[in-house]
Amino acid sequence: METPAFNILLVDDDAALTQMLAEYLEGEGFACRAVHNAAGGREAALSGLYDAVILDVMLPGGNGIDLLRQIRGTSDVPVIMLTAKSNDTERVIGLELGADDYVAKPYFPPELVARLRAVLRRPARRAVHGDHLRLGALSLDAARRWAGWEGMALELTATEFNLLEILIRAGERVSTKDELSLRLLGRRRESYDRSIDVHISNLRQKLERASGERLRIATLRGIGWRLEQAA
Repeated sequence: METPAFNILLVDDDAALTQMLAEYLEGEGFACRAVHNAAGGREAALSGLYDAVILDVMLPGGNGIDLLRQIRGTSDVPVIMLTAKSNDTERVIGLELGADDYVAKPYFPPELVARLRAVLRRPARRAVHGDHLRLGALSLDAARRWAGWEGMALELTATEFNLLEILIRAGERVSTKDELSLRLLGRRRESYDRSIDVHISNLRQKLERASGERLRIATLRGIGWRLEQAA
């Protein structure tokens, strides 16, 4: 029997819905394990056994937002949040805490699979470049998935690392929202989608804090962003 390409952790208190999702994902070639509470979800997510986590916001014994914060304290495993369709606040908070993407419930399984595959493709797609990039005291090793300022490692999520690599490679060229959405999230940008803005904001804060504001992500209003060194 062929070994599944990726192991996926499902953390959701709705056992029936999770079972249906697991069966769908297994039909698409994934291996799945379901956990239905926050404590079990944390232990499994930090075990190193899973390639991605699909995490519901509402959980017994805690909530998905707190669990995401705990995961991001020690792990950059890709996380897709499941949020209420009408709750934009949950989505923004999740992205600010390091979620790679989100899907609103009730979700369309093929869309969830497409987003999952896009998240899982990101590290592999970029690691093949294998070269070392520099911008002043900023270093990025695409093969090792390491980035640092003056030799000190930057604590970046997988999405933030990929975003930083795109911006470094772009040089003086401005990266647009539409381009970043396609390359970073694997989907076309919708007018209401703030995902890219939140990832930019998170990365900007980390770079400015690490560099003492000697490195910044400049906003060109109405166009996009560019990575710049202070004069």
